[in-house]
Amino acid sequence: LTPQRQSELRREAVQIYAGYGITTIQDSNVSQAYVDRLKAEGLEQEYAADIVTFVMGNPLPDDVLATVAADTSYTGGVRNGGVKFTLDGSPQGRTAWMSEPYNAGPPGAVAGYVAYPSYDPDAWLNRIGPLLERGVPVLAHANGDAAIELMIDGVANAIAAGPVPDHRSVIIHAQLIREDQLDRVAELGIIPSFYSVHPFFWGDWHRLSFGEERARFISPVQAAIARGIPFTVHNDSPIVPPDMMRLVEITVNRETRSGFVLGPDQRASVMQALHAITLGAAYQYFEEDEKGSITVGKRADLVILEDNPLTVATSELGEVSVLETFARGKSIF
Repeated sequence: LTPQRQSELRREAVQIYAGYGITTIQDSNVSQAYVDRLKAEGLEQEYAADIVTFVMGNPLPDDVLATVAADTSYTGGVRNGGVKFTLDGSPQGRTAWMSEPYNAGPPGAVAGYVAYPSYDPDAWLNRIGPLLERGVPVLAHANGDAAIELMIDGVANAIAAGPVPDHRSVIIHAQLIREDQLDRVAELGIIPSFYSVHPFFWGDWHRLSFGEERARFISPVQAAIARGIPFTVHNDSPIVPPDMMRLVEITVNRETRSGFVLGPDQRASVMQALHAITLGAAYQYFEEDEKGSITVGKRADLVILEDNPLTVATSELGEVSVLETFARGKSIF
């Protein structure tokens, strides 16, 4: 594809997101060169919705990582939010790094298979501290509880080593997080961003992979709420489409493809799910003073839905269509 066609496709992608009512888009695990390209395109013509990028940390040497900065303002609708690391694989791929063996691992797996980290643990522990000290927000993809433990240890070590500003470090996915880990998350000010569409798309598979007890605690939003932990939920597009109302429905119902309710005690209320994708998301991005709620003085990022999600049947939440999306006070869909 030519650079021009790539640019056109990016703007078409923004329109797809706008069609689902999204006004701030995350584009993560990208290069600094890609961030610079987005900003240049935005200066030529401002992107219709905001794009927050996160530079891919895994492959960067220390000297390059030290140059990555977090933007405090948008350039053409684009700002870099910080750095993202990937610490393990996925539960659906049976590559989420676990502390206890899988009930059923991938074909050919040895007895006691727990998967593996996808990034050097020592590198993570050494690198997160300098980033947080510089005020650079850090996201870490961590699905399995062993990867989540590594992520939490990195934040804990950084905080213990010296003054760290309001960091809001994010565990991306956080699916197989344990109760004791949630206690540490609450203490350290970490934000879990739960991959809450998983109960529907892969919930039945997780019951086979991890057994009933661990599977029912996938993306445990109520356990987070009970501890006062701020959290968000997401689709992880393009793994699944960025359909926000379907995300709300799954977060509320937690029904698998077979109709099994996976962890009924972890079902969110509709308002809790809506908060997670609005004001909760704005807080994760340090933008709660500008976005996330319909409040005088905030940005007019608004969505008009065809029905009231607080009154429709919860089984029909995913069918509620977006009629119009406003970003910065302008209709973009």
